[in-house]
Amino acid sequence: MIARRGLLHAAGTSAAATALPGVRLPGAGVAQVGEPDGQDRPNILWFVSEDNHASFIGAYGNDLARTPTIDRLAADGVRYRNFHTTSPVCAPTKLSLLTGMYEASLAPGNNMRARWGANEQVGQHVPDGVRGYFAHLRDAGYWTTQTGNMNDYNTAIAEDGIDSTDGDWRNRPAGTPFLAVLGSSSTHETQSFAPIQGATDPATVRVPAYHPDTEIIRRDRARYMDAVATMDGEVADLLQELDDSGEADNTIVVYSSDHGGVLPRSKRFCYDSGLNAPLIIRFPEKWKHLAPAAPGSVIDAPVSSVDIAPTLLALAGVEIPDHMHGIPFLGQPQVLPDDLEPRTHAFSNRNRMDQAIDFVRTVRDERYRYIRNYMPHLPWGQHVMFMWLQQSVHEWERLHLLGQLDEVQDRFWNPKPAEELYDLHADPDEVVNLIDDPAHVERVEALRAELDAHMLGIHDNGFIPEGTPAEGWYASREPGAYPLERLIGLGNIALQRDPANLAVLETALTDNNYVVRCWGALGCAMLGAEGAPAAATLTEAMNGDDELAVRVQAADALVHIGRPEEAVGFLTEVLGIQDAPYGTVLQAVWALHYAGPAAMTALPALTALAARRPVLDNYDGEAARYAIRTISGTYLPSP
Repeated sequence: MIARRGLLHAAGTSAAATALPGVRLPGAGVAQVGEPDGQDRPNILWFVSEDNHASFIGAYGNDLARTPTIDRLAADGVRYRNFHTTSPVCAPTKLSLLTGMYEASLAPGNNMRARWGANEQVGQHVPDGVRGYFAHLRDAGYWTTQTGNMNDYNTAIAEDGIDSTDGDWRNRPAGTPFLAVLGSSSTHETQSFAPIQGATDPATVRVPAYHPDTEIIRRDRARYMDAVATMDGEVADLLQELDDSGEADNTIVVYSSDHGGVLPRSKRFCYDSGLNAPLIIRFPEKWKHLAPAAPGSVIDAPVSSVDIAPTLLALAGVEIPDHMHGIPFLGQPQVLPDDLEPRTHAFSNRNRMDQAIDFVRTVRDERYRYIRNYMPHLPWGQHVMFMWLQQSVHEWERLHLLGQLDEVQDRFWNPKPAEELYDLHADPDEVVNLIDDPAHVERVEALRAELDAHMLGIHDNGFIPEGTPAEGWYASREPGAYPLERLIGLGNIALQRDPANLAVLETALTDNNYVVRCWGALGCAMLGAEGAPAAATLTEAMNGDDELAVRVQAADALVHIGRPEEAVGFLTEVLGIQDAPYGTVLQAVWALHYAGPAAMTALPALTALAARRPVLDNYDGEAARYAIRTISGTYLPSP
C-alpha cells in the first residue's frame, strides 16, 4: 500500500508501488478550520488561462507584454518561477489538477483525450473513492463554482462536487466560503489560427532558436502577445468584481495557466515552453500568515500542477486524502503533514497527443531538465491535425521540405535522441543537448535515477499499449499483469539502439507477458535497418501472437527495419476489425504511413476508415486522412 506521505519525496522512492494506495472514502475523515458559517476560512478565487507559457507575462521578464494586472498581482503576491505542469496539454494535466494524482498512473487518462478499452468503462480508471478537490471542499462546507474552459478533465468524475457552473460566487448562501475556478480561452491555441495583425509589432518579438525567422512565424507570435493582453484585461475585470463584492479582504487570489504553449514546439511537447506555466498567488492581510514569503517575492523551488489539489485543500484547512500524490506547498499548519518535505523535482509526461502516438517522460529541478524519449525513432513533428491549423506549423514544415532550415530549426522534423539534458539558465530555448557532456555525467545519472524511482512509485502505465488488457488502475495492478520494473529495464536497453542488444529484444518477443513482447518488437523498430536480422522473429510474432497489439507492433517494426511489404497486408486487415482496441488501430494507421508507397494497396481501407470516422477528435480517422496523402504522394503542408 502506498500512502501519500510515502510519496512526499519528489522521486517517489518506493520501488514496489503496485497496490491500491490508501483512499479516503468520500466525506470521511474531513477536518475543517473555523465554524460552519465559514467566517474563519478563506475564499479562494482561481483564474486559469489556457495554453500560455510564463514567458508571455511581463512579471516573468517579457518587456513587450501588456499585462499590467497580472504584473500588479505579482507585485502584491508571490510569484512561482518554476511551476511545471504534469503534461504539456490540457485534458491530462487537468485530470492531475483535479485529483492531485499523476495522470500516468490513471491510464488511459494520460492520453489526449482518453479512450477507454474493454476492461474499463468511462470514469473507472479513477480508483474507487477518489474524488476531486471540488468534492472535498464542498464536503467541508465550501460553495464551489467553475466556469469557462476548466471542464476538460479526461474523467467522468469532473462534475462531482460543483455547486454552480456560472462562476458567480455572489450567488452562494450568505456566510459560506467559496472556491471559484474561472477559466479563460482568450489565450487558447485556437486564437492563433486566424492571421490577424494586432497591436504588437511582429518586428519586435523574439523568435526562439528552433524556429525559422519568417514573417508568418513573427506574425503568429505577435498575435499571441495580443491574446495575452486580452486575457490580462479579463483578470482586471475579475479583480474589480471581487473588490466590488466586498470579498477581496477574505479571498486568496490565484492566477495560473493550465500548461505552457501555445506556439509550435511548446504545447504538446515536454520542454519548458510546453510545461512551464505562470503561477501567482495573492494573500489578503487577514490570510498573509499562509503566504510563503512577503509580497513581491519569487519562489524558485519547483512546484508541480499535481500539487495544486492538496494545496487548495490545505489552504481551506481540509485534511488531504491519502491517495493524492501531490505535495502541498501552502496551507493551514494543522492539516499539513508532520513529515512534509518540499519538492525538489517536478515530473511530466507526454503520451498520445490526439492522433500522434508517443511516450516521453521528463524531470526538472530548479535549473536542469532531463527528458527520456521512449519512442526515439519517431520525429517530434508527427502530424497532429489540430496543431496544423496554426499557420506557423505548416510554414515551418514547408521550409523543412524545401531544405531551407538550419540544423537546429530542422531537428523537429527528424527522429529524437533517446535522452536530452538542458540547462535552462544558459539555454532557455533548450537547443543545446548536454546529455553526452562529460561535465554532466553525475547529474544525468542522478536525474535518471529520480525518474525511474518516480515511474515505479506512481505505477506509471506508459509502457502499456492504449486500450489493451493490462491498462488501467486495477488491471495494471493484477499480479503478473504489468512487470513495470522489468519494462523500465527493457526500455532502457531498447533506448541504447545498439544492434548488440538484438538477442535480448528477440527473447523479449517470446516472453509470456504481452507488454514485454510489445517492447521487444518496439526495440527492434528503434534499430531501423540494423534490426533486420530480427525479421523472422518479428514475422512470426505478427502472424502468430495471441494479442493483437503485439502483432501490430511487430508489423510496425517490420516497416521500420525496411520490410514493409511483409507487413502491409496484415496492417490493412487490422483497419477493418470493428472491436480492435482504439490505440492498436491508430498504430496500424501510422505504420502504414511510415511504409510510404509500399502501402498503396491499403488506400481503400484507409479511405473506408476515414469515412467511418469523419468528425473532429476521432483521431484514427484524422490519421487515416493524413496517411492517404503521404502514401499517395499528394501531401502538402496546409491547414
